[in-house]
Amino acid sequence: MWRVLGAIAMVALGAMMVHMGESDDSPGLGGIGIFIALGGVWLLVRPLLRGR
Repeated sequence: MWRVLGAIAMVALGAMMVHMGESDDSPGLGGIGIFIALGGVWLLVRPLLRGR
């Protein structure tokens, strides 16, 4: 349960950072946001792959 909430929060934070980076024309902020969002997705997918 907490892992899912944390992953959702990471994806939301990453999306917000990508949006802010695009509006500010800052490639670094958008790149960090992409990595944070991918980390949140990885937290959700990793247990599913281990359960196979």
